[in-house]
Formats: sequence, C-alpha cells, structure tokens
Amino acid sequence: MAISQWRQHFDEALNRTLDRTVRLAVTGLSRSGKTVFITSLVQQLLHSADNPHLPFFKVAGEGRLRGTKPQSQPDLHIPAFRYDVALEAFLADPPRFPEPTNGISEIRLAIRYKSSNKIIQKLSKINTLYVDIIDYPGEWLLDLPLLEWSFDEWSRQIALLCDKSPRNHLSEAWRVFLDAVDVTKETNETTLRQASELYTQFLLACKDKQQGLTLLQPGRFTMPGDLKGAPLLEFCPILKIPLGVKKEDSFYGIMKKRYESYKEHVVKKFYKEHFSNFDRQIVLVDVLKTFNTGFHTFVDMREAIHLVLKSFHYGKSGVFNRLFRFQTKVDKLLFAATKADHITPNQLPNLERFLQLMLMQANNNARFEGVETETLALSALQCTTPVSASFQGKPLSCIKGIPNDSEKPLAIFPGEIPVEIPPPEDWTTERFYFVDFRPPLLHDAHALPHLRMDRALEFLLGDKFS
Repeated sequence: MAISQWRQHFDEALNRTLDRTVRLAVTGLSRSGKTVFITSLVQQLLHSADNPHLPFFKVAGEGRLRGTKPQSQPDLHIPAFRYDVALEAFLADPPRFPEPTNGISEIRLAIRYKSSNKIIQKLSKINTLYVDIIDYPGEWLLDLPLLEWSFDEWSRQIALLCDKSPRNHLSEAWRVFLDAVDVTKETNETTLRQASELYTQFLLACKDKQQGLTLLQPGRFTMPGDLKGAPLLEFCPILKIPLGVKKEDSFYGIMKKRYESYKEHVVKKFYKEHFSNFDRQIVLVDVLKTFNTGFHTFVDMREAIHLVLKSFHYGKSGVFNRLFRFQTKVDKLLFAATKADHITPNQLPNLERFLQLMLMQANNNARFEGVETETLALSALQCTTPVSASFQGKPLSCIKGIPNDSEKPLAIFPGEIPVEIPPPEDWTTERFYFVDFRPPLLHDAHALPHLRMDRALEFLLGDKFS
C-alpha cells in the first residue's frame, strides 16, 4: 500500500475513533425560515475556507479550515435536502425565497481542517469532520408529547385550548358537528372522515398567517409529508369523553384506536429512527411574528416550545455512547430568533433578551440536565442594510430593503423590541408592525450575506475542530 493511501486510511480511522461525526438537527415552527437557514448554513461552510465574513467561526478565522465538500448521505431512505435548488431561487432575477420543505431531508458535508491540539497534529496533519444536517418540520415535534398521553388525556388538552379565544370560534364548525354525533354508538367511515376533515380545517385555520398559532396537534395533520391522504390521519379528539362502556366499534372507540395507531406507527417511528439519534439541535423561532399577530400568538408559541422541549434527551454524547451503542443525546441546543435583519442592529440585544424571557423555563430545564444552551438573534439571508435617517432634527436608525408589498427599496423605521414581556393590552398593531422583505439581488453564489451565522457555526460545531 502506498504511503498516501496508508495515511488516508489512518486519518479515516482516527476520525471515527475521535467521534468526528455530528448529527445536527434543524427545526422550526411554520415560517421560521428553516429552508433558508439550512441553505445558508451549507453555503457558508462550502466557502468558509476563503470567506472573510465569518470572523467568529474560529477554525476559519484562524486559517485552519482546508475546505468543505458535499458527500453521499448516510441514510439512503431519507430524501436529500436540495441545497442546489434552493440556491437557484436566491440567484434568480428577480430573486425569490425557495419553496419550504414539508418533510424530513438530509445532507452530509465533509469538512477538512487542521486541529488546534498539538497531540492530534502529530497523529494527523489534516482531519475530517462529517456533519449530517437533518431538516425536519417543527410541527412533527409537537407529536412527541402524545407518547405520554392517553387518548382521553389528549382530548382534554384540546378541549381546554378550544375554550379560549381564538380557538373557540375557529373550532366552531368542528365542535357543532361533534355535538350532533353520539360517540357511544356504532358509526361509519363517512362520519369519521368528515369529523377528521373538519378538525384538520380547524388546525389549518389556526396555522394561517393571520392567527399564527403553533400549538397544533397532531403535527402531521398540517404537515403530512408522505402520509398525505393516508387513513392513518383520519381521527380527531373527543371534547366530551363518554362515561361507562366504550365500545370498540363506536365513534369514540375507533377514534381512540386510530390515535393509538398514529402514536405507534408515526410518532414512535420518527422518535426511534431520527429524533433519538440527534447530537445537536437548533430551534428556529420567528419572534417577530408574535408581535405582529398578538399576545395570544406569543403565549401559544411559548407553550408549544416548552411542551416539545420536554421530549428532548439532554446530556453528553461522546465516544463511549457511539462505541457501545448507547442512546445518543442532544448535548448542545441553540435557540435562534430568525429574521434579525428586519430590525435595526441596536435592537439585536433586545431581540435576544426577549427570546430568553420567552424560553426561560425551557432553558432552565436544559441546563439542569447538563446540556449547553445558547440564545442568538440571526439572519440566514440578510435582506436589508442599516441606514440613518433624520426625524425632527434627530438621527434615527432605520433599515433599507424591498418590502414584500413593494417594488422599490424603502428606508423603514421598524420599531423597537421590548426588553420585558408587555401586558396583553399593549400588543397592538399601532405598537408592533414588523415588515417582511424580499431577498436581495445576488451577483454570485460565493457566500450569502448574513447576520451572525458565524456565531451559530461556532456554537454548534466549534468544539469539534480542537
């Protein structure tokens, strides 16, 4: 065997021994910018060796990064994340945002670098870190708590939610239909399907941009993926649990059976095949959406995130976990407030502070279990630039970009982010109205303009390059 081949085999064996593979899970609730984030993350890494715009990504800033290349993904049964298709959308004229993904996908990158550890340098001059980036809908996370709930418990949870605005009026058609059904009697497929369809329409109405609700279960009802049209999704909760005998062929009995089947064949399958194998997780949160839609959206999003984060396995994962096939656990968790370019730079600390307040309980639980957490405001694709204006003779910080409802660039004062959670009566359109912007015109694909993606890379991967 040639010396070069021997060196290559030795390096590969060393990489495996030193746990040089990271499974990074990326998720976010609806419209949080997940597809944009992953595309930017891949693009930044592909050009990180010669990209001067990643100062806080130490391995690149210190000149130790040799290059990054896409690799064949390890899980051939999982759809590939089409980074190239998403990039084409950004580079179009006029540029556009890529179509959002509606299921799980994956991409693997190989990153060549020089270690900062002198001992490792003697063993291997160049090392390789394999990064598996797994994209999955945040809506699917909302199903994990179902594993701990019986059908009756879940039904009671939904009933409590439907007692409050705006769900009480959004669910009216579904609730009226259920009131006319004797759930203790034998039923037919038409009735079962109609109840399920009305419940799904209710969830979609909650998810609509005008309402912006996120605590929607089952998550596959609004993001079915490859289960679209499957009978497995034809069930709904019962708002009034019947007392006494509950026949298996009754409306109640069939709904309960389908709920348990959904847990077994959909939720557990996702948990075992994917969720339990993640090493690191980033959760994208569109905090600005909550300001635009109201206090009820804020409360709903906060409760949704608190609920799903209880399903995470926290703790250190390392070489012993992999060698002896112990269950791996998330050991780093990043909460990212997206669309940070939609506010002025001086408001970034306020946005991070607000997200910290929003997730205080979840952060405390994670730290208690030994996981390292971070909260960061970022923009995977910077659509605006900071500008200065004058108002009543005083300087005013603004941003300039092309709003979605405009054809020309405009300078806008987007408003300020509160440093404390305002009372419900202060969540008004007069106080909060953050504008969405179109992507900028890009002249090449060398590196996408961003805000703080280098900080995200350093937190999620930085320790692996030591």
